[in-house]
Amino acid sequence: MKTFQDSFLYACWCSIHFFGASDPPKVHLESLNLPDNTVTVVAGNKLRLEVPISGEPAPRVWYGHFTEPPKIRVPRHLKQTYTRKVGEAVNLVVPFQGKPRPKVTWMKEGQAIEPSHVSIRNTDCDSIIFIRKAERTHSGKYDMTVQVENHVDSAIIDIQIVDLPGPPQSVTIEDIWGRNVALVWTPPKDNGNAPITGYTIQKADKKTMEWYTCIEHYHRTCITITDLVVGNEYYFRIFSENMCGLSENATQTKKSALIAKEGTIVKIPEYSDHDFKEPPKFTQPLINTFAIAGYNATLNCSVRANPRPKVIWMKNKIAIIDDPRYRMFSNQGVCTLEIRKPSPYDGGLYTCKAVNDLGEAQVDCKLEIKG
Repeated sequence: MKTFQDSFLYACWCSIHFFGASDPPKVHLESLNLPDNTVTVVAGNKLRLEVPISGEPAPRVWYGHFTEPPKIRVPRHLKQTYTRKVGEAVNLVVPFQGKPRPKVTWMKEGQAIEPSHVSIRNTDCDSIIFIRKAERTHSGKYDMTVQVENHVDSAIIDIQIVDLPGPPQSVTIEDIWGRNVALVWTPPKDNGNAPITGYTIQKADKKTMEWYTCIEHYHRTCITITDLVVGNEYYFRIFSENMCGLSENATQTKKSALIAKEGTIVKIPEYSDHDFKEPPKFTQPLINTFAIAGYNATLNCSVRANPRPKVIWMKNKIAIIDDPRYRMFSNQGVCTLEIRKPSPYDGGLYTCKAVNDLGEAQVDCKLEIKG
């Protein structure tokens, strides 16, 4: 009597295809030479393929599984640079999926990770990267790869370990005048693996050498210290600052700054007077307007000039002088002509003309009276 294992040797290939989770599973067998056999597929958590042998009361059963492509589920906080301070612990859990159990590999900057520096533990559904005491050498891009047979998925985790910055490279006194001292310095050579966020400037009297803070969180690399005491001699020092805090040491000026009691000469720069004079120029022209007979109408424009220009209003090129039907206003360069209860006779071409010693300018518009 044949057993299931003996009969299965005649099978060259067997492939099973599912066409949608809601449809019953369909089976496709190729080159299967098992005479008088029947095939049964039972849906469940796993695929079960039963091949009863003719005459056998208890058929042998073969169990199989499906291949699920791998997928890394990167947590939201790891999709951007993950930052920790030197000495802190790093414990990252990166979940993934895939069947059968995927093969997980980690690389740092294209190189294999030294187990003595970084501890990695993999389970069926996640990978844990653990650093007990972070150092700046742990910074970099970690490439995680998950593989199931020929299917591969990868993700990059960017880890940044930051530390206190070094002090500025040099601090010099650029100038001294009155009760003021100008300082200039260069950024630190070591920024602690994080951007420099500011500087703290301190001063000390040469007699006491007690340090007092002048300004904190200063962003530039030059500053003027003011309101110093006349007759005192000062030293200055500067700390660098990043997200971890102030540098452990400060850079001090090699020379002192003496605030002299007398003989101070202040150089007053000479400036030439600016000529603000200009000829008239209309910044807002007149606009063609429609008005209703019997209702007041206004025309507006604006002019810029220095000295103040003389404004003349004209109708059909004839100056409007002492006409009670018209009122003229000029305020801060805004010129207004008010026409009281106009009639169709008041329609026509209106002109506003501005004149001063440097020139003249004019604008026109048409006024049409309806009614």
